[in-house]
Amino acid sequence: MSIVRSLARPMLGSTFIVAGVDRLRHADQTANQLSPVLSKAAQALPFQTDEKTLARAIGGAQLGAGLLLAAGKFSRFAGLVLTLTSALNAVVEYRSADASTSEGRARRRSQLLRNISLSGGVLLAAVDTAGKPGLAWRAGHLAAAGKKTTQRQLKHADKSVRRIAADVTGS
Repeated sequence: MSIVRSLARPMLGSTFIVAGVDRLRHADQTANQLSPVLSKAAQALPFQTDEKTLARAIGGAQLGAGLLLAAGKFSRFAGLVLTLTSALNAVVEYRSADASTSEGRARRRSQLLRNISLSGGVLLAAVDTAGKPGLAWRAGHLAAAGKKTTQRQLKHADKSVRRIAADVTGS
């Protein structure tokens, strides 16, 4: 892992680790803040759950994915989880922020830009392959190699069949 990755991933992950711990500690407040989204999510689930449990699940997901990102383990998966949670945070914080004063609107805009920036950062972490080829690249190259091998084997089989046919007809 490069020096930049070794420094940047823990720095980016720390924001989500702290936010996840905060969401777990203050699950009631989180449930109230995310109430518009969590009530719909609770109704859509096939099992009975309350908003507080979902708020804890979001906090746990943020904490776990932040730790994974900081450690450089499963960083693509962690980046995708954090992108979803930060997008959720951006929408909810924007809707619930005070917009009645110019100072409130400025703070609301600042929070939105911070959340969008964090989402962009974790999206970059999600697509970063750390110099290793991604799954799509590997699959494409595996298919191309298989196609070459198959064509080579068919050409060899065709030559063998023609040689056998020539031997049979020439005898």
